[in-house]
Amino acid sequence: MTTLRARAPVAAFVVAAILSGCGDGDVQEVKQWMEDVQRHTPVTVQKLPEPKTFTPFVYDAKDAVDPFSPVKLSTALAKLQASSGNGIKPDLERRKEPLESFPLDTIKMVGTLEKPGLSYALLQVDKSVFQVKVGNYIGQNFGMITKITETEVELKEIVRDAAGEWSERKAKLELQENKK
Repeated sequence: MTTLRARAPVAAFVVAAILSGCGDGDVQEVKQWMEDVQRHTPVTVQKLPEPKTFTPFVYDAKDAVDPFSPVKLSTALAKLQASSGNGIKPDLERRKEPLESFPLDTIKMVGTLEKPGLSYALLQVDKSVFQVKVGNYIGQNFGMITKITETEVELKEIVRDAAGEWSERKAKLELQENKK
């Protein structure tokens, strides 16, 4: 019991300290000032601007050609080609030959063969060797072989320039010497 009596004054002090924190502490003055400011401050509400009138947009181009359509591009290119009078264009309807699927810089000339009245060039792509003659097509730019000699294969390619017109350019493949 003596311990309870010794603790009683400490407990009373703690309770008094807690209750002293709950006092008014000049809060009444703050409340009175806020009420005074609310009474004397006029309430002003700014007038809202009139809403803009909405005019709906009528989309009338739904039947027009899509500007991102490949059909539109091919139509424009066809018109451009029709207006250009150079007459050069590749035969897009003919069947592709095996060497047309390779870029020209990956094709190597490794030799020639001659039969009576006909010359053949031996062209290597990767590890495969192909036999070609004048008139065959090689490369990805519609390249047609025009001449075969012992040291080179000459060809003419048909390429499209920046304006979309077809033009011819000459190219050649030279014999590759094996270095051992």
